[in-house]
Amino acid sequence: MKVKAFIKKNTVMLIALIAALITMAIVPPDREYLGYFDVKTLVCLFCVLAVVCALKNINFFYILAEKIVRLFKNARLSILALVYITFVVSMLIANDMALLTFLPLGYFVLSSTGMEKYMAFTFIMQNIAANLGGMLTPFGNPQNLYLYSTFNIPTGEFMSIMVLPFVISVVIITVCCLVFVKAEPLSLPQSTGGFKLGRTVLYLALFALAIAIVFRGIPYLIGLIIIPAVLLFADRKALRDVDYPLLLTFVFFFVFAGNMARIDAVRSIFAFLLEKNTLLVSILSCQIISNVPSAILLSQFTDNYTHLLLGVNIGGVGTLISSLASLITFREYADHNPGKIKSYLGLFTAYNVGFLLILTAVALIFF
Repeated sequence: MKVKAFIKKNTVMLIALIAALITMAIVPPDREYLGYFDVKTLVCLFCVLAVVCALKNINFFYILAEKIVRLFKNARLSILALVYITFVVSMLIANDMALLTFLPLGYFVLSSTGMEKYMAFTFIMQNIAANLGGMLTPFGNPQNLYLYSTFNIPTGEFMSIMVLPFVISVVIITVCCLVFVKAEPLSLPQSTGGFKLGRTVLYLALFALAIAIVFRGIPYLIGLIIIPAVLLFADRKALRDVDYPLLLTFVFFFVFAGNMARIDAVRSIFAFLLEKNTLLVSILSCQIISNVPSAILLSQFTDNYTHLLLGVNIGGVGTLISSLASLITFREYADHNPGKIKSYLGLFTAYNVGFLLILTAVALIFF
């Protein structure tokens, strides 16, 4: 039972491990392996995840979201608020962490107010919001952090590339919520409490430090020393709760991508395809092997980071495996609604493919 649960929870990491082992059989380990790993990306991701875990442990995001939702009095505006919260926070704490934080809140609000009929729709919109909201910032999606660091993309240029699909995503998500959710009255349960001021200030200061590292304002080694040291005394549980399988997934995919780049036949095929259309190749790659491994792998064969960045972000919507965040959402929904998985998958596919087609068309026209 424990093994089965572990495999189910860490499927992507295990697939990455298998892929790495297969390529290691073709390209035996040597000194060049040391050049595969983007240490800064791993450190930045660890620092952000650790601080986010600390903030979650004091219910910071939950209380913040609850206070915002309480401003609204009907299902339409409350669901729109939940989706917007997920959208905005994904720009700050990464899409998977935003979902792990706010999907339970969505379930809590809908189940407590008798609005379970909107559960699948809300989860799907939160998932899309997390994937597409995170596209605007270098640390919003894991693949963004990697590409931002690997290609040393200027922050202003990064955001200018992503702003158009970001704005269009906001518009489409808003329209969907306004059209498909009725303005039915609802009431929310009593508040769970307030912020713990001291710890909130401390963790927000650490979060600011982590963001400064991402934006290259502070050497990443400083963050690697300060953040774990503070949390070791303030909240050891936060260090234990870090998504280490996600970090290992990156490590395994670094090995896989590095080895693939050293195989002549593979290098020739990808170089040819990416030269033809980097945008479409990266979007399609995400549908098959997910957006993070696509970013790591394809970056070995092209310098066209504009189209690659657009592709691995837009490609985060589509199939269930196009993004790790989508698998997290599916797992959360299935845990609460085990008898409605088939209908969820149908609705998920319909909305995601719709978003994928619209955003791909926009990218092809304007980029």
